[in-house]
Amino acid sequence: MSEKQSPIFTKTYDFCLWILNHTEKFPKSERFRLAKRMEDTTFVFYEKIITATRSNQSLVVLAEADLELQKMRLFLRLSHDRKLTSMDQYHYASGLLVEIGKLMGGWIGSLSKNVS
Repeated sequence: MSEKQSPIFTKTYDFCLWILNHTEKFPKSERFRLAKRMEDTTFVFYEKIITATRSNQSLVVLAEADLELQKMRLFLRLSHDRKLTSMDQYHYASGLLVEIGKLMGGWIGSLSKNVS
Protein backbone atom coordinates (compact mmCIF):
# COMPACT_ATOMS: atom_id res chain seq x y z
CA MET A 1 0.00 0.00 0.00
CA SER A 2 1.33 3.43 -0.80
CA GLU A 3 0.34 6.83 0.48
CA LYS A 4 -1.09 7.73 -2.94
CA GLN A 5 -3.25 4.60 -3.20
CA SER A 6 -5.07 4.72 0.11
CA PRO A 7 -7.57 7.28 1.36
CA ILE A 8 -6.31 6.66 4.92
CA PHE A 9 -3.52 9.16 4.21
CA THR A 10 -5.95 11.81 2.96
CA LYS A 11 -8.30 11.32 5.91
CA THR A 12 -5.40 11.39 8.37
CA TYR A 13 -4.02 14.54 6.79
CA ASP A 14 -7.47 16.14 7.05
CA PHE A 15 -7.60 15.14 10.72
CA CYS A 16 -4.08 16.54 11.35
CA LEU A 17 -5.03 19.84 9.79
CA TRP A 18 -8.30 19.99 11.73
CA ILE A 19 -6.52 19.18 15.04
CA LEU A 20 -3.91 21.90 14.50
CA ASN A 21 -6.56 24.50 13.68
CA HIS A 22 -8.72 23.36 16.57
CA THR A 23 -6.12 23.09 19.33
CA GLU A 24 -4.57 26.48 18.61
CA LYS A 25 -7.83 27.94 19.96
CA PHE A 26 -7.55 26.10 23.27
CA PRO A 27 -6.98 28.27 26.34
CA LYS A 28 -3.34 28.72 27.27
CA SER A 29 -3.76 26.43 30.28
CA GLU A 30 -4.66 23.52 27.96
CA ARG A 31 -2.27 24.21 25.08
CA PHE A 32 0.66 22.55 26.80
CA ARG A 33 -1.38 19.78 28.32
CA LEU A 34 -4.24 18.32 26.28
CA ALA A 35 -3.61 20.18 23.01
CA LYS A 36 0.01 19.01 22.88
CA ARG A 37 -0.99 15.40 23.48
CA MET A 38 -3.66 15.57 20.79
CA GLU A 39 -1.23 17.03 18.28
CA ASP A 40 1.66 14.71 19.14
CA THR A 41 -0.52 11.61 19.01
CA THR A 42 -1.92 12.63 15.64
CA PHE A 43 1.58 13.14 14.23
CA VAL A 44 2.83 9.83 15.64
CA PHE A 45 -0.17 8.04 14.10
CA TYR A 46 0.58 9.55 10.68
CA GLU A 47 4.26 8.61 11.00
CA LYS A 48 3.31 5.03 11.90
CA ILE A 49 1.07 4.54 8.87
CA ILE A 50 3.78 5.96 6.60
CA THR A 51 6.30 3.60 8.21
CA ALA A 52 3.91 0.68 7.70
CA THR A 53 4.01 1.25 3.91
CA ARG A 54 7.77 0.76 3.91
CA SER A 55 8.24 -1.87 6.58
CA ASN A 56 8.57 -5.63 6.37
CA GLN A 57 6.85 -5.63 9.78
CA SER A 58 3.74 -3.74 8.63
CA LEU A 59 1.33 -5.59 10.94
CA VAL A 60 3.44 -4.74 13.99
CA VAL A 61 3.67 -1.08 12.97
CA LEU A 62 -0.08 -0.94 12.28
CA ALA A 63 -0.75 -2.39 15.74
CA GLU A 64 1.31 0.50 17.13
CA ALA A 65 -0.66 2.93 14.95
CA ASP A 66 -3.90 1.47 16.28
CA LEU A 67 -2.77 2.28 19.81
CA GLU A 68 -2.20 5.90 18.74
CA LEU A 69 -5.68 5.94 17.17
CA GLN A 70 -7.15 4.83 20.51
CA LYS A 71 -5.28 7.64 22.25
CA MET A 72 -6.61 10.15 19.72
CA ARG A 73 -10.15 9.01 20.49
CA LEU A 74 -9.53 9.39 24.22
CA PHE A 75 -8.04 12.87 23.90
CA LEU A 76 -10.86 14.01 21.64
CA ARG A 77 -13.41 12.77 24.15
CA LEU A 78 -11.58 14.51 26.98
CA SER A 79 -11.52 17.76 25.02
CA HIS A 80 -15.27 17.47 24.51
CA ASP A 81 -15.96 16.62 28.15
CA ARG A 82 -13.83 19.60 29.22
CA LYS A 83 -15.90 21.81 26.91
CA LEU A 84 -12.93 22.60 24.65
CA THR A 85 -14.64 20.91 21.71
CA SER A 86 -18.24 21.64 20.76
CA MET A 87 -20.72 18.89 19.93
CA ASP A 88 -20.49 19.69 16.20
CA GLN A 89 -16.69 19.64 16.31
CA TYR A 90 -16.76 16.39 18.27
CA HIS A 91 -19.08 14.75 15.73
CA TYR A 92 -16.94 15.91 12.82
CA ALA A 93 -13.65 14.75 14.35
CA SER A 94 -14.99 11.49 15.71
CA GLY A 95 -16.50 10.77 12.28
CA LEU A 96 -13.06 11.20 10.72
CA LEU A 97 -11.56 8.89 13.34
CA VAL A 98 -14.21 6.25 12.62
CA GLU A 99 -13.42 6.43 8.90
CA ILE A 100 -9.68 6.23 9.59
CA GLY A 101 -10.26 3.25 11.87
CA LYS A 102 -12.27 1.42 9.21
CA LEU A 103 -9.61 2.08 6.59
CA MET A 104 -6.92 0.85 8.94
CA GLY A 105 -8.96 -2.24 9.78
CA GLY A 106 -9.26 -3.03 6.08
CA TRP A 107 -5.53 -2.55 5.63
CA ILE A 108 -4.75 -4.86 8.56
CA GLY A 109 -7.24 -7.41 7.23
CA SER A 110 -5.65 -7.44 3.78
CA LEU A 111 -2.18 -7.86 5.26
CA SER A 112 -3.39 -10.64 7.57
CA LYS A 113 -4.77 -12.57 4.58
CA ASN A 114 -1.42 -12.29 2.83
CA VAL A 115 0.41 -13.63 5.90
CA SER A 116 -1.83 -16.68 6.39
